[in-house]
Amino acid sequence: MKPTEMTQDGGGVPVGKRLRFQRPYASVPQFTNSPTMIVMVGLPARGKTYISKKLTRYLNWIGVTTKVFNVGQYRRDATRAYNSFEFFKPDNAEAMKIRKACAIAALKDVWEYFTSEQGQVVVFDATNTTPQRRELILSFAKENSYKVFFVESICDDPEIIAENIKQVKLSSPDYIDCDKDEAVADFLKRIECYKLTYVALDDNKDRNLSYIKIFNVGSRYLVNHVQDHIQSRIVYYLMNIHVTPRSIYLCRHGESELNLVGRIGGDSGLSARGAKFASALQTYVRKQSISELKVWTSHMKRTIQTAEALGVAYEQWKALNEIDAGVCEEMSYEEIQENYPEEFALRDQDKYRYRYPKGESYEDLVQRLEPVIMELERQENVLVICHQAVMRCLLAYFLDKSAVELPYLKCPLHTVLKLTPVAYGCKVESVFLNIEAVNTHRDKPENVDVDREPEEALETVPAHI
Repeated sequence: MKPTEMTQDGGGVPVGKRLRFQRPYASVPQFTNSPTMIVMVGLPARGKTYISKKLTRYLNWIGVTTKVFNVGQYRRDATRAYNSFEFFKPDNAEAMKIRKACAIAALKDVWEYFTSEQGQVVVFDATNTTPQRRELILSFAKENSYKVFFVESICDDPEIIAENIKQVKLSSPDYIDCDKDEAVADFLKRIECYKLTYVALDDNKDRNLSYIKIFNVGSRYLVNHVQDHIQSRIVYYLMNIHVTPRSIYLCRHGESELNLVGRIGGDSGLSARGAKFASALQTYVRKQSISELKVWTSHMKRTIQTAEALGVAYEQWKALNEIDAGVCEEMSYEEIQENYPEEFALRDQDKYRYRYPKGESYEDLVQRLEPVIMELERQENVLVICHQAVMRCLLAYFLDKSAVELPYLKCPLHTVLKLTPVAYGCKVESVFLNIEAVNTHRDKPENVDVDREPEEALETVPAHI
């Protein structure tokens, strides 16, 4: 990229002028410290894998490269077939040997991930219920200069344990084609086997370790010796998630006046069809009979007008404002190609990290939306009325989409997405409210070269007036 040839502080772009902008470095936090191992601790059916997957999804979403290593899967691969709880008896020497070998194999893969793939965090998902196993992990981490943060899930509520077994463990590969009652009985005996040798992290003996203890799925927490920023964020996240059944509803505002003419950004009001959608949304919400629904909007006119039609209280979040297109605000794609062809091509090359001149990137937007995600995790039923880029970022978090996929997620106008968290993911229902609207989705063109012809640059631009 050449130095800036011309800059503008405002106003329109002269026809025929092609401007180049020198962009500052990304403002997204970069984590360059030693790799971190998040080590799960706890008896079976205490939600360790749920926490592992959810935490990994969050860290990847904020840009911290993270991967789960589930030692149970190593055990399944090594033994081929599961017989019974007898395998987990502490006096089963042959099984203990296999289980230790699986843990060591997983640790070797952790080293490979950090070394070859430049990962930043791993979640070591296993019971790790004995001091000996934790010492093995700590020695491995010390030898390789990795930081370790333990996450211990402690639960003595029989209802929570029973529900976890029902929702997750009965669908485990260990119990394929098994009678449900027999599977539950076997799994409860497996838990008893672990209890024989389980030693929880000790507030005195382990006071030099870094850890968080989570009691009964978040009724109480104990945090000890947080080492750095990333561990602080992990703690904050874990203290905000819950397992209360709920649904999150995502939709864009009704069609706007600028949508009709194919212009991005701006702060226009609703079109006639957009107003009809707002009315249809009110009918949809009423029919859902949602308990204590909270409604959130951005500070922009089109989301507020959509929410006003609901006839309920709503909360405005500036963080939910649409991505800032900088000097390209209120321009059509054709105008961007005409005036900033190089910028247009650069955005197509890396849409996630590309930052509009004097505006934002999707990467910036994710950082802006982190408080929204944190609050969504704290809440129960919420309807978020937002914008296309914002909805893509929120959806990518819940559906565990990569940075490459995120900017191209389809979030059509006048469609509500109902997200219902399930065991290890999220169920999605898409509901079109039967009000036509323009298409604002633009796929990535095949040719993303800076010197491409205008026709190639514009081949995926949706039709508009």
